[in-house]
Amino acid sequence: MKSRLGEQGQVTIPKPLRERLGLRPGEEIEFLLEEGCLVLRKVVEQDPLDALVGLINEPVDVDRYLEETRGPAYDPRIDPPGPLDLDEEK
Repeated sequence: MKSRLGEQGQVTIPKPLRERLGLRPGEEIEFLLEEGCLVLRKVVEQDPLDALVGLINEPVDVDRYLEETRGPAYDPRIDPPGPLDLDEEK
């Protein structure tokens, strides 16, 4: 795909490339020079989940935490099969 450089150095990124990269008006991009080539890259902020890594410094027993907050795990020997129908009259 080709594009023409404007008088003030502006260039239009072809629509198929904008769509493929998920570029929207107002988003930040950066230009890099790598081995004699101009590279345009979408600026990606830190993944919100990556920001959480390392926040908890002590070991956590996830199963115990879930049992404390949600109650005991499903047990087919004592729990009824299938979803409960709360509208069903007994």
